[in-house]
Amino acid sequence: MNFKELLGAFRQGTATARSHMKNLIEMVAVDGNFDQVEYELLRSIAKRNGISESQLNKIRENPDQVTFEMPTDPKEKFEQLYDLVHMMSIDKTIHAEELKLSIFFAVKFGYKRELANELIYTIQGNIENGQNADEAMKRAARLLV
Repeated sequence: MNFKELLGAFRQGTATARSHMKNLIEMVAVDGNFDQVEYELLRSIAKRNGISESQLNKIRENPDQVTFEMPTDPKEKFEQLYDLVHMMSIDKTIHAEELKLSIFFAVKFGYKRELANELIYTIQGNIENGQNADEAMKRAARLLV
């Protein structure tokens, strides 16, 4: 990989990470309640994705300035969906709008609509059992077609 390709990949990763943060913020906002446990998870995911707290706050204040970037790597797609489901269920209450948004993102990421519900509930069960995204991806492999 030459420098130009490496720089492009870095920019793609940054844009994808910013887009992911925006999607997570949308998930938090859809139920009208943004509590501390959701904010802590959001900060943790941002840090893991190289997004500073000040960048996160800018995204939160101006979400319209962040465009959706489709992750191209299958593992990254799954990890983003995992994070969205985790955000949906972190407060122990799943609202219908959160579930609809999770299904929307699953389909947008290329997962089959008819399997999206089952995929989301499988991920949720894995989260409840303390499994990380890699473990959840292995367990959900049959749904990732």
